[in-house]
Amino acid sequence: MKRKPGIIAYVLLASLLAGCGGEGAESFIDAQAMAQLREVLSKEPPLPDGFTARPEQAWRMPFTQTDKNCRAVLEPAGGRAPGQALTAQAAVSYHGDGLGEQAGVGLARYAGEGAEEHLDELARALERCREVRTPDGTELLAQELPIGEAGDEVVSRRLRGRLNGYPYAMDVVLSRVGDTLVSVVHTGMNDVDAGRTRKVVEAAVSMVTT
Repeated sequence: MKRKPGIIAYVLLASLLAGCGGEGAESFIDAQAMAQLREVLSKEPPLPDGFTARPEQAWRMPFTQTDKNCRAVLEPAGGRAPGQALTAQAAVSYHGDGLGEQAGVGLARYAGEGAEEHLDELARALERCREVRTPDGTELLAQELPIGEAGDEVVSRRLRGRLNGYPYAMDVVLSRVGDTLVSVVHTGMNDVDAGRTRKVVEAAVSMVTT
């Protein structure tokens, strides 16, 4: 199934503009990098069975209130990666066949050592993201998530508890492949299969390496 170039271009441009709005951001649009990410999104990733091949709009956080550390590590999968040295960005989501299952994938390309520096910063933020609590019944607590190797370096964490009072889990994986930050969230009601998360991460990394 070949995706419509117009949809891909829209998602790509919207994500780039979202990422460039941060305070102190010094970014520039690299036409070649933009074209490469557009080409990446035109191919079907090898997602686990049960996921739709057609991409949807970028993933959105299911809550609006959270601390700066949790927000920092969740925003890249939704097309809002750190803006400093950003040259191109894309973000899409895919629905799975599990209850409430969704995978968000964000790719952000950087000039110089931007990807490595931002992953270092995000790793520290992920370590400090201990819980998400909101007045409407959301309470997610951080847990360890062994994910194995992915790209050049990777950090991961699971947030599990209740979303608006309902059982909910979210796996967050941030990795780097060369000059590209690869961000993945894998969500579901009740629980999330770590094995499927691993396969989603492998699929996202393959978008950059193949």
